[in-house]
Amino acid sequence: MKLEIQSIGNSYSEQVIDLILTIQQKEFNIPITIEDQPDLLRIESFYKEAGGNFWGAFVDGELVGSIALVKFDEKAGAIRKMFVKKEFRGKELNIAQELLDVLISFCRKNGINDLYLGTITVLKAAQRFYERNEFLKTGKSDLPVKFPLMSADDIFYHLNID
Repeated sequence: MKLEIQSIGNSYSEQVIDLILTIQQKEFNIPITIEDQPDLLRIESFYKEAGGNFWGAFVDGELVGSIALVKFDEKAGAIRKMFVKKEFRGKELNIAQELLDVLISFCRKNGINDLYLGTITVLKAAQRFYERNEFLKTGKSDLPVKFPLMSADDIFYHLNID
């Protein structure tokens, strides 16, 4: 199995939507639809034009994971759309870690020093993953004013990458 992580755009929208909605709806029973996530239909204008990016993890050509960065301030960004297909999770392939490392490297190259993210209580493994990567829990009231809140999120993290 060969893992490849690359920046992706609108031509991958359909595959990204299939990956993400399957995990959200079928695996975690989160009542969210594509209508709640219009950014997935316009990856380039939503993520890239403002200085962020969107990456896909491919194993033997199949999209099995994603991560995105929304740049919402001069030196701050929000992690979004971090998903890995169930059968590709875990330390063996380390896809989530590889995706996060690519995003952090992009931030360093582009002068983004503060990373934030929101997640939901039910995603316990995601919380452990971020905590292992030195993200610190932060209160909703401590988020930057411009942080792009998602209505479902109820737990928030911050990482300073200076």
